[in-house]
Amino acid sequence: MKKSHIIGIVVIAIAVFVIISTAGDASTYVNFEEAKALSESGSDKKVHVVGQLKKDADGEIIGVEPGEDKLTVTFLMEDNNKETNKVFYNKPMPPDLKQSEQVVVVGHYKGDIFYAKSILLKCPSKYEEESLQVSAVN
Repeated sequence: MKKSHIIGIVVIAIAVFVIISTAGDASTYVNFEEAKALSESGSDKKVHVVGQLKKDADGEIIGVEPGEDKLTVTFLMEDNNKETNKVFYNKPMPPDLKQSEQVVVVGHYKGDIFYAKSILLKCPSKYEEESLQVSAVN
C-alpha cells in the first residue's frame, strides 16, 4: 500500500471515532416528568428541560434563591407541561436569569431536585419591533 492510502485510512478511522463518540454524548429535550423517569431508571444521561421561571398571580418571579455564598442558586422552574420543579445550579446566578423569557437547563435529577450543569437563557430581544400609538391632532 502507498503511504497516502494508509494516511487516508487513518484519517477516516479518526473521523468515524469522533462521530461515534460525540453521538453518544448527545442529550435530548424532555420535560421534568420524563427527566425524573430517566433518573429513576438509572440513567445518568444529561437532558435539556425547557421552561420559564415560576411566577405568581401578579406575574412576579418567585422562588429564586441565591446561596448564602452567592456561588450557587436555586430556583423554581415551570416546564412546557406546567409542571414546577426546584432546580439547583452550582454556579453563580446568571445576571439575566430574572429577565429571561425562556430557560433551558441541562443536567439530571438527584432525588426531587434537578441539578443543572448549565443554563441557557432566551432573553427579550431589544430589537423587536414596538408598536407606536399615534393620536390624531386636530
